[in-house]
Amino acid sequence: MTSGHALLGISGGVDSAVAACLLVDKGLQVTGLNIRILDNAQDNLTLEPSPIVISDDPAYSIPVYTLNLSASFRDTVIANFREEYLAGRTPNPCTLCNKEIKWKGLLLSARMLGADIVATGHYARSICTENGPELHKGIDPSKDQSYFLWMLSREELDQTLFPLGELTKPEVRELARRFSVRAAAKKESQEICFIPHNDYRAFLSSSLPGLEKQVCNGEIIDARGKVAGHHKGYPFYTIGQRRGLGISSSEPLYVNRIEPERNRIHVGGKDSLARDTLTAHSMNWSGIPAPREPFRSLARIRYRDTETPCRVIPLDRNRVEVVFDTPKQAVTAGQAVVFFRDDTVLGGGIIV
Repeated sequence: MTSGHALLGISGGVDSAVAACLLVDKGLQVTGLNIRILDNAQDNLTLEPSPIVISDDPAYSIPVYTLNLSASFRDTVIANFREEYLAGRTPNPCTLCNKEIKWKGLLLSARMLGADIVATGHYARSICTENGPELHKGIDPSKDQSYFLWMLSREELDQTLFPLGELTKPEVRELARRFSVRAAAKKESQEICFIPHNDYRAFLSSSLPGLEKQVCNGEIIDARGKVAGHHKGYPFYTIGQRRGLGISSSEPLYVNRIEPERNRIHVGGKDSLARDTLTAHSMNWSGIPAPREPFRSLARIRYRDTETPCRVIPLDRNRVEVVFDTPKQAVTAGQAVVFFRDDTVLGGGIIV
């Protein structure tokens, strides 16, 4: 796309700023949108001017607006985060935020501003094919973020540009300096935006008063079914966790099962984490029609996972069973399983 009006999500970091400058260089009219999500306020669907300046070069001076979706973020992303941990699952809030907050906010604001298309600074690609748009990996394997975008529909992909999809992170850093981007030297955050110091246990405790007292002193069950000790509360543990168990053993022990209804966690050796099947629900198929027959694919069960060959067996329109050629370690309920064919995202779902 070399003309028209693009509305680009602005985070304040280097990636979205460079994406904006690249779109300007392509000849598009570019407007920035900063979606506020952590204010103690209700949603404000009025677009307000933002003081954010992406570049000191006048050639890249673009208007930036703010849309406040803090209440929606609390009621969807944060509420889901709490509910999932209380159910003994480990959620991925970034995928839900992309779908329910970022893209909804961008597309709503694009309609208000009369923009033709939206854009973000994600390292991914949307490629038009004869069957419609497809989500593809970004070319930089160390930064590819297509895993986090599996929830997007084809309609949303059709309205989205990913200017950084063909670039590596070092190339983006270099472009930031060339474009006089103010955030050129800004460090990347690896934290979940609403979790201070990335300590989700402290967040759950502070946001759910009385939780620690309610769930403390639950039983830790070993491979023999015996009580090996007591834990601080099941929501504070995840599958595959080794540290913080507070029990001694001749071999390393890992959490391999969580029983929220009994406030129990189960532990075992590393071999106990291996699984060759899983079931997933809430399927979204952006790269292929919803399958009716089993098919072969590659799958990841977390962001930094290695893709593993598997057989995907549809159970109904909303659920699949996945059988891996080789066992996966620490399959975790609440995380996403995402299916790939080469660099194309076929779809994904939430692990049961």
